[in-house]
Amino acid sequence: MAESATPIVEIKSVSKVFQLQDQKIHALSDAKLSVHKGEFVCLIGASGCGKSTLLRIIAGFEQPSAGEALMWGRPISGPDPTRGMVFQDYALFPWLNVRDNIGFGPAARGLSGAEVKATVDKFIELVGLGKFASAYPHQLSGGMKQRVAIARVLANDAEVVLMDEPFGALDAMTRERLQDELLEIWQRTKLTVIFVTHSVEEAIFLANRVVVMTPGPGRIESDNALDLARPRDVASPEFNAIRRVLAAKLHSHHGKKAA
Repeated sequence: MAESATPIVEIKSVSKVFQLQDQKIHALSDAKLSVHKGEFVCLIGASGCGKSTLLRIIAGFEQPSAGEALMWGRPISGPDPTRGMVFQDYALFPWLNVRDNIGFGPAARGLSGAEVKATVDKFIELVGLGKFASAYPHQLSGGMKQRVAIARVLANDAEVVLMDEPFGALDAMTRERLQDELLEIWQRTKLTVIFVTHSVEEAIFLANRVVVMTPGPGRIESDNALDLARPRDVASPEFNAIRRVLAAKLHSHHGKKAA
């Protein structure tokens, strides 16, 4: 995959400290990460290691206490449609149907009615929800809601899709189906995806690179490029060899924290 010399996202020695009453919480410490256009990067680590905080800094929802977060070499100063966030709880507008949820961003950006309709039609088809275009969020399954959330981010012209455990609340079968669908969307659109998960198996199944973070304050412990052909078989010896290596890295951190 061809790469631009400039990373689409770059995290340069980022630290983040939260003030909680009279206590300081060190969420991130000297985190460094570069992501190039078109990559699918998964962040894994123990609860509280700063994965979601790092994602929120890239989204522009939080500012670093030290260091820099850059997109195309420019500081990230706040939220922007080019960096779309997909949450575990979907964050859909309950009063809008599927079509209007997906079209909200394009309409807010001032696209004409015809342009909004064409954009919505494109992404409804991409996520396979044509039959549910008039349905409201309460009428959809969890998997369908997550597809709407993904389509809404894509319709808003995102270059980077940030996903914070998006499949964590779904049952195993729905989760597997959405993993396959997400990979198909990623391969068709050439998007850049940064995906937070607790699951080593999910990370290996999805990513080009798996980034392991240490327990808080979070740092990048290792950045692991995956040389596995797609589609990936979770039962293959190659897949399980990688799983053992990454699981050992995670468990070594648990031991250090407990020590």
